[in-house]
Amino acid sequence: MVFLWFLALSSTLILWRSGSWFRSEISLAGVGMALGGAAGNFFMRPLLFKWRSLTVYSFPAMLYVGLVLGVFAGNLAAHAAHMDPFRVYVATLVLIVPALAGSRLLYVASKWGLYRNHLHRIWDRHDGGGAMYGGLVASLLVSVPVLRALHLSFPTFWDVAVFTILVGIVFTRIGCLLNGCCAGRVSTSWLAVQLPNHRGVREPRIPTQILEAAWAAALFVFAIIFRTHSPFPGALFLLVALGYAGGRWLMEFSREREPGSPGFNLAQAVSLAITLLCASTLTVYWRQ
Repeated sequence: MVFLWFLALSSTLILWRSGSWFRSEISLAGVGMALGGAAGNFFMRPLLFKWRSLTVYSFPAMLYVGLVLGVFAGNLAAHAAHMDPFRVYVATLVLIVPALAGSRLLYVASKWGLYRNHLHRIWDRHDGGGAMYGGLVASLLVSVPVLRALHLSFPTFWDVAVFTILVGIVFTRIGCLLNGCCAGRVSTSWLAVQLPNHRGVREPRIPTQILEAAWAAALFVFAIIFRTHSPFPGALFLLVALGYAGGRWLMEFSREREPGSPGFNLAQAVSLAITLLCASTLTVYWRQ
């Protein structure tokens, strides 16, 4: 409990700084659109609540919840893997900082035209935006000396860290849904939900935020099942990274694109690179 209270306090400080099956008169698509509209009105809540002078916004609140519950899940996984839970806890707390920073920096790099003449906005905690892959790469690099200092195995730690990451993805995508960012493209599919984009334009859209959260939850269940059958240390991390990157590559096609933007974006390029890297690494080590 002391660990969790310390996590809550430290995470709060970090976030404060970062800031037709059948035919009938009513078609299945029509029902889906109606339910989608109701769902969109229910879930769209950028401002979670306000009490006196306290204003809580949805995305940072969900990011905070994801961090707390994610580290808790990682702590349970560390116990199950017979690792030192305190050292894993400390390493995870330390790596949250480069993860948040790397996520922000990759987002800024991808939107450099917006920030080039407004450098003060890069670290403005009121100016949202982050790219998950940037946080992953940054935390992987920083983890090398951190894990060495804490005497933790690099591959074994990241087998545990996938549980923290996946829980974080689930809740941050819920935050995206509530906030209205990362919107899907306009669609007439039965899957479409009345949702706004970052400009506030509400239309029937593919709920990419829900799809990604559901995919991360499915990978979490897979990780629990596969954990005791991993052929070598690091295999679980590689498989989860492969699964997420492959799914993310496909889901990027359902996202709304800016006019004139290339058909193959940065997230898809990184997803493809991670997919190929993980697949080749698994092939080499699995044969040994």
